[in-house]
Amino acid sequence: MPPKKCAEPAERLRQTRKNVQKMWYTESVVNEMKQITTETYLERLRASDVPGAVPYYLFYSSLLDGYVTDTALMQVPFHDHLVHRGDGVFETMKGVNGAVYNLDAHLHRLQRSAHAIGLGYRKGLEAIRQTVLDALETAAQPDCSVRVVLSRGPGGMGVAPAESMGAALYILVYGAGAPFMKRHPEGATLRKSAVPPKPPYMAAVKTCNYIPNALMKAEAMLHGVDFVVGVDEQGHITESATENVGMVSKSGRLVFPSPDTILPGTTMIRVAELAQACAQEELVKGVVFRPIREEELAEAREILVVGTTWNVASVVRYNGHPVGADGTPGPVGRALDAMLERDILENDTLRVRYM
Repeated sequence: MPPKKCAEPAERLRQTRKNVQKMWYTESVVNEMKQITTETYLERLRASDVPGAVPYYLFYSSLLDGYVTDTALMQVPFHDHLVHRGDGVFETMKGVNGAVYNLDAHLHRLQRSAHAIGLGYRKGLEAIRQTVLDALETAAQPDCSVRVVLSRGPGGMGVAPAESMGAALYILVYGAGAPFMKRHPEGATLRKSAVPPKPPYMAAVKTCNYIPNALMKAEAMLHGVDFVVGVDEQGHITESATENVGMVSKSGRLVFPSPDTILPGTTMIRVAELAQACAQEELVKGVVFRPIREEELAEAREILVVGTTWNVASVVRYNGHPVGADGTPGPVGRALDAMLERDILENDTLRVRYM
């Protein structure tokens, strides 16, 4: 049976925006403006605290020069340029069995992103590294995620970076999700995104301005698929909301997009390195970084989605059509997912223990 024909993505997004717009007119009651005093502030914070989708274990702020474990106190100042301008950069890593994986690759990318937007941190990268490890050790969670945010810092409500009094470092240790194929062994679904991709310069910088990424995730949920992939004006694929997308081509090569047009994912780079072993075992005929035309995905032997949280996910349907010979997870994706998991658990050169 042919796949059910859906409305064009742009039209579906327009309809979603209309539905959201209606929400603005459903509340007719105007709440009284109330002054919150120093004495009642903490009480109100705790009353308004909403549990997250995952547990939050520890929050560090360089502004406080310390950490909190009470989620109500995990706050960032409103006048931090991170909040009202999205002016900052970040990284997300994961701890597995008491060791954080690929820490230095993530921190060096954080530094590159910060340099790209003219953001410095007076204590240096080594101090950030040590603070991350201290936060993980204190949180004492063998399996977790850690978000590291370097913001422009507080200091004004304008857009000029010079308003800031200096960069601020925030670190959150929180619950980790299971790799994608552990949750969904049947494989992933993917479709072409209608969200315009970021220009290459901004795509290569991991800033805290993630509106296009958020729209892509909302689009995936709207269409009932696991991931979407961007396509640029030249018809080349870019990336997913927070993941890289690659393929095993008709010729048997593992192909990822050129790293100068996307955010070069630490997992993508590591998977490419591990794939060299697959090449020796003749699972793939080499690894290539080059532009990938969107129509090549329809002819690919396999399509892979890779990222820090998900590891390697095998796509079994693209735009509603089966991928590969039978629309099931392929041998290269399965092998790379297993190799990456083993690397995360056993590679002591990339694992930094914190407990």
